[in-house]
Amino acid sequence: MPRDRISPTQRQRIATAAHNRCAYCHTPERIIGPFLEIDHIIPQSAGGATNDHNLTLACPLCNSHKSDRTHAIDPATGETAPLFHPNEQRWHEHFAWSEAGAVLIGKTPTGRATVAALDMNHPDVVATRRLWITVGWHPPAEDQPA
Repeated sequence: MPRDRISPTQRQRIATAAHNRCAYCHTPERIIGPFLEIDHIIPQSAGGATNDHNLTLACPLCNSHKSDRTHAIDPATGETAPLFHPNEQRWHEHFAWSEAGAVLIGKTPTGRATVAALDMNHPDVVATRRLWITVGWHPPAEDQPA
C-alpha cells in the first residue's frame, strides 16, 4: 500500500495539537532524545487516512508497541478494549500518574489496555521517568495535580 506523504506543515500541526509530546505516554519531545514519530491512530492497513484527525505524535517506544493495533486486552477484565484515540478521547479520563509520575495507570478498560499493549510501564521506562522527576522534567505540568 503506498504511503501518503506528510508535509512539514502537516507535521507541525500534528505536533502542536499533541503539545509536542507523545499522545500516549505524554513524554515531551524535548526530553526523549529521538524525535517523536507520526502515528496513524487507525493504521493505513486498516483503512486509516493520512489526515489530521487520524494522525498524532508518538514516541518510538509507544509507536513500535502499538504497531497496527487498534484494540488490546484489558488486563483487569480479560476483555478486548479499543486502544486510546488521542484525537477523540481525553487523556485524563483514561490515564493517571502514580508514584509521583513514574508509573502510568489506566483508569478505564481503554486506558488499561493501552498501558499494557504499549508496555508503558516497562521497568527501564519507569526508571527513566524517575530520573526525569528528580530534575523536574516529568510529569508534564498539565498532568500534575492542581
